[in-house]
Amino acid sequence: MTQNETSTCSVLLIDDESFAEDIISHGMKGCDAYTLRFASQPEMAVELAKEIDATVVLVDLRMPEIDGFEVTRRLRADKETEHVPVILLSSEEDPEIKAKAFAIGANDYLVKWPDPRELVARVRYHSDACIARRQRDAAFVSLRHSREQLAASQSALHQAQKMEAIGQLTGGVAHDFNNVLQIIGGNLQLLKLVGNLNEAGKTRVDMALAGVERGAKLSSHLLAFARRQPLQAVVINPGHLLREMDDMVRRVLGPRARVATDIAPALGSTMVDPSQLNNVLLNLAINARDAMPGGGTLTIRASNVDQGSSLTSSVPIGKWVLIEVADTGKGMPPEVLERAFEPFFTTKPTGQGTGLGLSMAYGFVKQSGGEILLDSAPGKGTSVRIYLPRSDAEPAALDQPAAGPLLGGLETILVVEDEEDVRSTTCGILSALGYHVLEAPDAAVAVEIVESGQHIDLVFTDVIMPGPVSSLQLGERVRELLPNAQVLYTSGYAEGVLAHEGKLEASVNLLQKPYHPDALSARIRHLLRRRQAVTY
Repeated sequence: MTQNETSTCSVLLIDDESFAEDIISHGMKGCDAYTLRFASQPEMAVELAKEIDATVVLVDLRMPEIDGFEVTRRLRADKETEHVPVILLSSEEDPEIKAKAFAIGANDYLVKWPDPRELVARVRYHSDACIARRQRDAAFVSLRHSREQLAASQSALHQAQKMEAIGQLTGGVAHDFNNVLQIIGGNLQLLKLVGNLNEAGKTRVDMALAGVERGAKLSSHLLAFARRQPLQAVVINPGHLLREMDDMVRRVLGPRARVATDIAPALGSTMVDPSQLNNVLLNLAINARDAMPGGGTLTIRASNVDQGSSLTSSVPIGKWVLIEVADTGKGMPPEVLERAFEPFFTTKPTGQGTGLGLSMAYGFVKQSGGEILLDSAPGKGTSVRIYLPRSDAEPAALDQPAAGPLLGGLETILVVEDEEDVRSTTCGILSALGYHVLEAPDAAVAVEIVESGQHIDLVFTDVIMPGPVSSLQLGERVRELLPNAQVLYTSGYAEGVLAHEGKLEASVNLLQKPYHPDALSARIRHLLRRRQAVTY
């Protein structure tokens, strides 16, 4: 079908004589699709044209008080009707009158009463032109919106590519940095254990170890941003974690700030790494404190949100647990807000912030399958909304090794590490704790030791090593030949080996580099006690 056969003419007829409606109606019978609205009050022309969305206005030239010229002027003066075609109807065949009609904006001029064929042709022509103009204008508006959306998408893509490139760089740097920190920290701890240091020497070593811990935290934040931090994800109820953090958050903010907590009573569960979520929320509280130097209110909200909710308009469809941390601080201008998630970007003075808090939160939430949104404006505070996938599973009971002093034992531990300095340091610490230590430079040599029949209680192996045998294959061989032996992995960067989509299986035991001897000894004793419980 052609446009002429499908488009409908919406005709408005303005005439002070009622019989004009009958004449025009009769003449329009040859038109396939039209609607006709008659009015005898010319002052209603603009309002009626809008009401019926007129595509043509037929208006009598000679009417008392308001004539056709004035009606045309009024239609042209209104933004919504300025382009509606106007056909003046007149009994006068006067060139001067016609010229005046066209001068004030009329589109056509018909002498009463025109032949029906001419009437239909003129009305259809002008109506189709009006419809085509509207379609063109709508297309231009749609094109402008599409361009705006494309520009926004390109900007988002550029930002995502930039963040990914930064993530790849920081992930690689953090991996190597962790091995360096492990060598430094391990040797310092070994020096404390067996070095017979005087008090001044111990003080110096402790200061150096504090620097190692700061470096480890920085490296951990870099890996979190790069989404290369292996997550020990379990199903938890975040409401419990938020309540447990309440006192800590209040201490962080100090007496000049108020903390308001609003946790939904039936808050759903989510599958995340609880320690990493704790770190994220603590960093957000620290950011809020720094944004409210004169005091203010920090509000922590947690609720369930579902698809279709106004709170999920910017996140994918699904069931979410929303955690919002909002402050009444100074807020961020748009140029700062745009870069807020970038690592090392900070507006704080030198030495007062690393710029890793929000970047770490960004990486952790993305790696956990969630979304994080930032809303801020100068003088209006900042709101960070974290959306985590809601789980129907029951929260898990966390099995964590108890903190305590350095503990050793008489068991046999096989240390597998390709970095000679790291391996030497770790073996020295374990030997100082009383363990019988075997060592291997790679997984292939470790498999040979396992297959030799030597008694081994625990294998402590790096994840990423050169050679034909991987750490996973070593672990499988240990389980085959030494079913009672425990396997503890360590790495500064375990993405793609132990972690699937950044998340560790519940059965995998991983100690992140750089590790403190306290953490190493506690984890080893925990696994060995668990082995004894299973065996006996």
